[in-house]
Amino acid sequence: MSAESTGASYASAGVDIEAGDRAVDLMKEWVKKATRPEVVGGLGGFAGLFDASVLKRYERPLLASATDGVGTKVDIARKMGVYDTIGHDLVGMVVDDLVVCGAEPLFMTDYICVGKVYPERVAAIVKGIAEGCVLAGCALVGGETAEHPGLLGADEFDVAGAGTGVVEADRLLGAERIRTGDAVIAMASSGLHSNGYSLVRHVLFDRAGMALDREVPEFGRTLGEELLEPTKIYSLDCLALTRTAEVHAFSHITGGGLANNLARVIPDGLHATVDRSTWTPGPVFDLVGTAGSVERLELEKTLNMGVGMIAVVPQEAVEVALTTLADRGVDAWVAGEILERGGHAEAVTLTGDYAS
Repeated sequence: MSAESTGASYASAGVDIEAGDRAVDLMKEWVKKATRPEVVGGLGGFAGLFDASVLKRYERPLLASATDGVGTKVDIARKMGVYDTIGHDLVGMVVDDLVVCGAEPLFMTDYICVGKVYPERVAAIVKGIAEGCVLAGCALVGGETAEHPGLLGADEFDVAGAGTGVVEADRLLGAERIRTGDAVIAMASSGLHSNGYSLVRHVLFDRAGMALDREVPEFGRTLGEELLEPTKIYSLDCLALTRTAEVHAFSHITGGGLANNLARVIPDGLHATVDRSTWTPGPVFDLVGTAGSVERLELEKTLNMGVGMIAVVPQEAVEVALTTLADRGVDAWVAGEILERGGHAEAVTLTGDYAS
């Protein structure tokens, strides 16, 4: 066999190890920024290390774990050629699930699956994840980039992440704390966040034939720019709220909409009523509804409709809670209350019409 005639190789199968190494080199500077004092070692090991002695300050520490992705929003990023924002979405989806129980996010790991490694693209994705971790107050301790030629097209990719947090057992938040008369405080979303994009893409692209570069006056920017608006990360705001006011529960409004997610923290025998007239959903929600003739109930079952996080607090804590959130730049308002279940079949009822 001649020197030119060689057998199969990883490279000939479509996996570029050198490109992967280059991607790691490019992402290192961003990962260094997403750290905490408890992180041990740096990027490049087989596992991320976190000094668990920090848990000694807890009487009974409960570890919380969550994992998620950003769904078909990655397709918008791919078509736009913008890769440094979906990392914010990934972090938000994970850490804000953790904080719902009152847990402080400690660290995250990520998984990026690509059809072909383009080092600058992978580094841009990690940059966004690292920036999101900084906003969430947690560390990015490691991750994995996997090249899957033959399964994904060269320009296709997906991202996922997992996070760990900690909460003191006697400060665990949830349904068991909620009482009749509690107030339901809504926190505004930054837009669609990372849920419902299969419906959004079907409506706006397949049915309405809109282009990503279409200027939309109501947005003050292009359709693509609006659809890539990063998910708001609430974790530090929620933790600040637990330090200044009594909080009984949080609910992260993601896939399934406000009613379905809030219902997950409403105990048997109680009922939450939420008044739509207390807020106006952003124009992107109206566009999806109008372009696809989507009924309001369907929109509300799929999209967050302008509310990304809910806090349930006792009435006497409302003023302090709203002040805390306002001081942190979070648009928040009283949207409803907790009542006896009575004859209500559902745990949550949306009433009234959205403010115009």
